[in-house]
Amino acid sequence: MAHLDTIPQKRSRHLPPLGQGSYNKRLGTVAVIATFGGLLFGYDTGVLNGALSFMSSYFNITPWEEGLITFILLIGAATGAFVGGRISDRYGRRGFILALAVLFFIGTSGSVFSPSFDVLLAFRFVLGLAVGGASVTVPVYLAEVAPFEKRGSLVSRNELMIVTGQFLAFLINAIIGNTFGSNPDVWRYMLSVAALPAFVLFFGMLRMPESPRWLVSQGRDSEAHTVLRTMRSPERAAAEMAEVHELAEEERLEHLGSWKEVLTAPWTRRLLFIGFGIGIFQQLTGINSMMYYGTQVLEQAGFDRNAALSFNVLNGVASVLPMIVALYIINRVSRRSMMITGFIGTTTAHIGVGMVGILLPEDNLIRPWILLAFILMFIAMMQATIGPLAWLMISEIFPLRMRGLMIGASVLVLWLTNAAVALVFPPLVAVMGFGTFLVFAVIGFFAIAFTAKYLPETQGRSLEEFEESFKAESAPQIK
Repeated sequence: MAHLDTIPQKRSRHLPPLGQGSYNKRLGTVAVIATFGGLLFGYDTGVLNGALSFMSSYFNITPWEEGLITFILLIGAATGAFVGGRISDRYGRRGFILALAVLFFIGTSGSVFSPSFDVLLAFRFVLGLAVGGASVTVPVYLAEVAPFEKRGSLVSRNELMIVTGQFLAFLINAIIGNTFGSNPDVWRYMLSVAALPAFVLFFGMLRMPESPRWLVSQGRDSEAHTVLRTMRSPERAAAEMAEVHELAEEERLEHLGSWKEVLTAPWTRRLLFIGFGIGIFQQLTGINSMMYYGTQVLEQAGFDRNAALSFNVLNGVASVLPMIVALYIINRVSRRSMMITGFIGTTTAHIGVGMVGILLPEDNLIRPWILLAFILMFIAMMQATIGPLAWLMISEIFPLRMRGLMIGASVLVLWLTNAAVALVFPPLVAVMGFGTFLVFAVIGFFAIAFTAKYLPETQGRSLEEFEESFKAESAPQIK
């Protein structure tokens, strides 16, 4: 048995209650503005689901080049995520989000006015850099300004805005495609809509505060306290400042903040492994195969092109409505239990899609509708659980002084997995048909085992409290 005096003891946490006041409204405003980065993320990744066929006709490109339009954005996103985490650690969350808003506008404008396929690819890469940077920075910013009681729902608002952006892309594509489908430039209209939220994000963030936790990590305690007082009661702000400052000082003394320290300390290596696992298994559900190629999947299920384009809007609805439900329960239930439930649900839906697609003949009139029902079940279960939880937990589990660095690495792995799925899915479907979803089901069983064995619980803890307790639990025990 370990001697008690050799085990780091968890400090008592007695933060004052949040209470009521104008600071709650201020916190809500910050969340609304920052999550426009998520809206842009969603729209720019979802707009090709419908626009791609028009772009293909305009540029007269091959199926391989079609996949390249999606793939290049995802490689840009992987790059933006990896570099963006380090940039936000050095220069601040707010300033980097402002820069991302400009990058979103440049990428959108360049894509809309692209005179050639090569120019289009270049600006899709620029958009990918913005998407990847936003995927890292916005959840971290929200997690660091939020009180732990509201952190789950506030950070998950970003995921809600991502799926809302995808839903709007599907809806706008359906409207523009059915109205202006004969116009060869119709795809430019679809892409141009993303310029509007980029303006909102830029001008909105000019009035938003910097992350108080980042300010503390830079030794700017007075500014951090001022920011906290705009979003907390005076008593709560003082208590949180003491907690954040104490842990930041410990990390400074331990010299945490570089790759050397991440890979040297066993507890940070373990956290990085968990972050990689969360990102990989979230993407290997195949959710983005439906977000990118949903229209084509529905055509293969048996719907004609116009019907597939219209029914694809239901994929967006199946993303948004469950996400709204998730916001109400995510602060009240165990993160681990919710994630395990999600993987069980998505795996079950994958089995349904695969078995129906394989066993029912293509001329069966009810086959498309049963497949649509299982696909919607998969999307709804995914977006009610795994979707928001993956981004939330990646933003929660890493220590303050290396948060951007480790999140950047985890989201890099997530985007590379996303890119691999996007690249492999079309040829895999061409060979295996709906049997592809049985491959996702097999991976789902591994995801359930990983979650049950390795995923820590973060619900009901401040970021500092979780960090300290995880470090203590991971410390070698003296027998």
